[in-house]
Amino acid sequence: MATKVFVTFPVSDLMKSRDFYQALGFKQNMTYSDETTSSMVWDEHFTVMLTTKDFYQKFIPGRTLIDARKQNGALVAFLMNSADEVREFAKVAQENGGSFYHYESGIPETEMLGYEVEDLDGNILEPTWMKG
Repeated sequence: MATKVFVTFPVSDLMKSRDFYQALGFKQNMTYSDETTSSMVWDEHFTVMLTTKDFYQKFIPGRTLIDARKQNGALVAFLMNSADEVREFAKVAQENGGSFYHYESGIPETEMLGYEVEDLDGNILEPTWMKG
């Protein structure tokens, strides 16, 4: 059975964040989008749910929302078809207000390549390619 993964990110500006993710190649699913949430679909197995910070807070009662630019609680990796696709994803993120960096793992880029790609709020996705 195939698994579907839904990642939820709190964002400061829902519309700007939606536009950012659309520039990266995500498609908005209007069925699960409203004034508090934008469902952004990568493929049939991976969706990023963007939510306003107030709405996100409802899912974590009694906890404090972090500033993802200063703290981190998760890295979300997903596979891409080639190293070039990883590079292009990172480039498009940077061109649209995000940023990226590469953690040098010691694994040659001919075997595996991944970037840490930050969205407008500092949430991190890890587009990754692995040989074979």
